This record gives sequence, structure tokens and C-alpha cells, in this order.
Amino acid sequence: MSESVTPVVAVGESLADLAERYGLPWAPSAPADGLVLQRAGHGHGHGHGLEIAGDARRYGLPVRADFVSGAAAHRRRYGGGRGQLVARACGFGKGVVPQVVDATAGLGRDAFVLASLGAEVLMVERVAAIHALLAAALSQAMGDDEVAEIAGRLSLCLADSATGLVAAVGDWPREPQVVHLDPMFPHRGKSALVKKEMRLFRDLAGGDDDAPRLLEAALDVATHRVVVKRPRKAPPIEGPSPKHVLEGKTSRYDLYVHRSLRR
Repeated sequence: MSESVTPVVAVGESLADLAERYGLPWAPSAPADGLVLQRAGHGHGHGHGLEIAGDARRYGLPVRADFVSGAAAHRRRYGGGRGQLVARACGFGKGVVPQVVDATAGLGRDAFVLASLGAEVLMVERVAAIHALLAAALSQAMGDDEVAEIAGRLSLCLADSATGLVAAVGDWPREPQVVHLDPMFPHRGKSALVKKEMRLFRDLAGGDDDAPRLLEAALDVATHRVVVKRPRKAPPIEGPSPKHVLEGKTSRYDLYVHRSLRR
């Protein structure tokens, strides 16, 4: 993570405790620039949610995790079920519902899809402010009749998977059959016009220069397989070669298989 990381300031009286819990800087109101963690805009009807916001020209709309509405709801209803690339990569099949560690959880989108297909999923996220978004989204989902059951299969841990994966998985009462990795891809050259949301993530988290170490940690922990999401044309992560590759339109999954998930 050698790229410089932009600190996030928690803003507003109601987030003072949260800032202390996560060790984040706190301010009564938003500073002139930089990134802030704040209560979500009340216009969404989700006053209790959290979001990370910054200069709209640089970052676009505020970013929040949401398991109830929007894209998550759409994917839950029309996403293609077990036929989705991520589900196939993680080894869902006849009679197989794997237990999955999402070691680079981000906004929890892949984790939620896997949980909606019946998997128990541990989300591991290293950036405190993003972990806070996930925790807020989970508590909102637990209170929603339609998704509470799915949310009940999601667990959440604040840790850096490159160094803390063994400990994170040790506290989870399941077997880490599959470890899912979606490392930040070091964009260069023209792709500086990376989507604004990705820019926000990169500024928050730095790049994953530690992807090889992340893969190594995942291979040590996974009992059955490691699946790595990559841009379709990107080289595999440095290290052992994947056993299988699943290609989609814009991305692909590199599969590192220890043993079959079929009993």
C-alpha cells in the first residue's frame, strides 16, 4: 500500500462515538476538502445510514453500502442466481453451498450476492471508514423483512487480510472453504479516468501493491479454493499459476484449487 492514503474525517455530533471507536479524526462540521464520513443524506429515506463523501467533481456521488435497495435488490431479484460468474467461481453447484471469506469486502456487493444464494460469508475489510459503512448497511438490512435472513449469513471483521487473515478467520465459527479476493488493480496510463467511485476507494485504501501477499495469505487459509477477480486483460497476480480461469465480459476469475468442494 505504498500510495498515499487520504484520511477520512467523521463529521457531526452523532458520529463522535463512532470516530472514537474506529480511531478516526472527528469534526463538528465538514472540512473544506478531503473525504468525510457522515450520516447519509436524509433525502434517501435512510437517515440512519452512513456515507463517505468528497468533492463531487473528483468523486461523484457519496458512496454508501446498501443491502436493501438499489443494485443489491436488483441483483437479488434478477441477477442470475447461481449462474453468475462470482457464484460459479466460488463453486456453487449441485448440493454445494460453500462457506466464503470475502477478504477484500469493499462495499459488500459480492458478499451479499453470495449470501443471497445461501452461503455463510465473512467480510474482511481493512479501511475503518468502509467497515463503518458495512456495519451500518448490515444493521439496516437486519431490520428489513425481505433481507434480514440474508443479512444473518453475513459476518464482518475489521482487519488487513494481507497480514491478519488467519486471526480474522479464527474468530469466525465456520470453515473458510473459499477465499474471494478482488484486489485493487494498479491502473496506469489512460485509465486515470477510472470511475469516480474507484478513485474514492483508491484514495481511501491506497493500491493493493500487496496483492501477491494477499494471495499467499488466502492460499494458506482457504481449505478448498481461492478465487481472484481480475480485469479481463490483466495478468494474474504474481505467484503460483491459477488452475482454472473463468472469463466474463469485463472481468475474469482466476481459480486456485486445493481440493474439490463436492463431497
